Amino acid sequence: MSIETARRVLRIEAEAIQNLLEHLDARFDRAVELLFQCKGRIVVTGLGKSGLIGRKVAATFSSTGSPSLFLHPAEALHGDLGMIVRNDLLLAISYSGETPEILALLETAKRLGVRLVTLTGSPRSTLARESEVVLDISVKEEACSLNLAPTASTTAALAMGDALAIALLERRGFGPDDFAALHPGGRLGKQLQRVENLMHSGDALPRVSPSARMPDVIYEMSKKGLGMTTVMDAEGKLAGILTDGDLRRLILKNKGATFDLAVADCMIRNPVTIASGELASAALHLMEQKKITSVVVTDSARRVLGVLHIHDLWTLELF
Repeated sequence: MSIETARRVLRIEAEAIQNLLEHLDARFDRAVELLFQCKGRIVVTGLGKSGLIGRKVAATFSSTGSPSLFLHPAEALHGDLGMIVRNDLLLAISYSGETPEILALLETAKRLGVRLVTLTGSPRSTLARESEVVLDISVKEEACSLNLAPTASTTAALAMGDALAIALLERRGFGPDDFAALHPGGRLGKQLQRVENLMHSGDALPRVSPSARMPDVIYEMSKKGLGMTTVMDAEGKLAGILTDGDLRRLILKNKGATFDLAVADCMIRNPVTIASGELASAALHLMEQKKITSVVVTDSARRVLGVLHIHDLWTLELF
């Protein structure tokens, strides 16, 4: 049955990744250090299925702060060798370690002083002997029922490539700000939006003074349309907030007497706040945790910078 085949394939590929743990040693640390020391680009190369894995690995390096490109070894022999320059590092992926097109690149790499790191299933191969660091990605068997089509071996190569990229990311101290700068678009870009880019500020910010009477407070809340207003002192510091819900509860409790109150008499004095540099995803988590629909954005001196409403986050499709 097909489902049994699927179970067998997934088991074999999972074991291939698990077995990589046994191969990890000081050579992995050395490989990461060479990648970190690289003053140029990480040039990833591989042929066939290994080439497809190489393209993904190169993309992961680039997206996590390490400039990288993929070099097709056959195309390199027909003019693309110029893509390799001094200060680059060559990361070769070849399960056999005997891929002729990759071996043909070694002379140029040596001439340019380009260092070579290899991912291979054959640690005693020609490519391995020419490499400064060799990472063993050998597998016991392919998931293919013929034990021929690269399946478990390509899974192992991809996993080791990811391990290198993430270890290098941490070695560089690459953080959320760096990631955001490299991912301005798409869903990742949306998740990495900052509160300061989404909040309502300036004339769009609802604000009243502590002495404001309820008719003026209601007018400001209705005009700005956020279902709340900030209460700010003369220095622009947050004194409190009042929400639509608070107002309804006041009316039910005090009836007509509510409109004679000053907002200072009924505001929430210690509302939830957030810093302008926080991620939109962090703001969403805070609102869900506190069960609120808006949060005041303040600086370290508690001066009000803006208000972020949960509707602003819905447009980012963070849910």
